[in-house]
Amino acid sequence: MHMNSAPHLLTEDRAEYERILDDALRNAHDRPDLAAVGQRLNNEQLRTMALNATALITTAAAAEYEHYTKVREEMRSPAAAASVHNSVLSPAIGEASERGAGFAAVIAVLAPVLAGTAAVIFLLVGYFLKMLRPTPSFAEALVSAGWFFGALTAVAILVAAIGLLLTALRNGATQVPAEESTGELPDEVSRAKEAWRHALLERGLLPFLRAALADPSADPASAEPPRHVSRIPKVGYSGPDYSSPSEGSTAGQRPTFTSPDFTSPDFGGPEHRPE
Repeated sequence: MHMNSAPHLLTEDRAEYERILDDALRNAHDRPDLAAVGQRLNNEQLRTMALNATALITTAAAAEYEHYTKVREEMRSPAAAASVHNSVLSPAIGEASERGAGFAAVIAVLAPVLAGTAAVIFLLVGYFLKMLRPTPSFAEALVSAGWFFGALTAVAILVAAIGLLLTALRNGATQVPAEESTGELPDEVSRAKEAWRHALLERGLLPFLRAALADPSADPASAEPPRHVSRIPKVGYSGPDYSSPSEGSTAGQRPTFTSPDFTSPDFGGPEHRPE
């Protein structure tokens, strides 16, 4: 389907347009067709002209830009919907996970403390009772319980250390891909963006700059593009014709205005004089 005009360049893409323009001007001397940059028009003048003619230049890559913006919006919408879906449908799961993680952390911290405290109490009381004469019968049981809680303290400390190590490794493994993915676009969006950039450069900016350098009447401060820019391919989009009447007409194509012979029989000659 063809459109009568190019889609409007969104505000978020204007910075990308200016970057492509700046790159083209920066590398102009590497192109033989733009070697005249700086002789009559410098980079700033050409940049001003290209910014004034943004609507015309972007028309040359309108099909690619339309596809790029469509794919980008499609990629954004499912991500937002999935985020809302997960946040609405799985709050109970998240809360249960947080409660489980919090309970495990509490146990990991309190178990060594409680077991160590019990071991110290039982050992002190047991050995104190063993020094008494006669020795109470339950003194040996208290000492045994103290050594049991001492061993339990060592095991709890070991388990807590392993748990902390595994948690650190798991968080580290999930953090790296998240950081890497934040600066990258999905493959389909990246391809669509690159296609738009290429079309904008090759069919829009470069022909415009060549036309500006070839047009001796180009005014850098004018909002009107160079006269020959109307020859930029439109890719199915119709743009305004900036050709002057003198350029649009050629010799041999001018209309002739020879009128038909309106001579009546009454004025045909001497033999037909009126009475």
